[in-house]
Amino acid sequence: MLLLVCLAISINLLGHGLIEWFDFQVFPRHEPVLHIMVLAAAALYVLLMALPFMPGIEVGLALLVLLGGSGALLVYMSTLVALSISYGLGRLMPQRSLSRLLYWLHFDRAAELLVRLEGVPPEFRVEAVFRMAPSGIVPFLLRHRYLSVVVLLNLPGNALIGGGGGIGMLLGVSRLIPFYQYLLTVALAVAPVPLMFYVGSLLSER
Repeated sequence: MLLLVCLAISINLLGHGLIEWFDFQVFPRHEPVLHIMVLAAAALYVLLMALPFMPGIEVGLALLVLLGGSGALLVYMSTLVALSISYGLGRLMPQRSLSRLLYWLHFDRAAELLVRLEGVPPEFRVEAVFRMAPSGIVPFLLRHRYLSVVVLLNLPGNALIGGGGGIGMLLGVSRLIPFYQYLLTVALAVAPVPLMFYVGSLLSER
């Protein structure tokens, strides 16, 4: 876990360094280079957002600050692509592999739950988790799992609990939420911040 925290901090520092390095006055001759930089930054953002324990939210906010309202749609669509990739990776990943990873990260209860869910058909998994989970917050989160996804995706510092990529991957491997419902939930969850930047840019132009 300490290694992951150090890696996340290093990526944040690298991002700040790149921002300062690329901070130059834009002339017309710089536009092709600028477009390449923006696309490269969006690709890096998709990669970080799709991977577990990476600071995807922070990178997305940095892109929005750099690009303003004109980059809101790019960041929004990149976020949807990244979280769809993480969900798809979760669907393809064997549950045993993910449970081993969780054991390695010392998330023992989550790992044991995944092991016990092996062989349970997807349509019965929510009911099975209700039976297996201890009374308390877990049944509440399952009962309101769509709202829980919205809250967790927007939680500052959620890289420490897996980040957007980890959340999407876990939902994919557990199949507690069908993909089309997951995508709709994610689309609503990540919309407010890019929309705020877009509306703010429109108001500032008046």
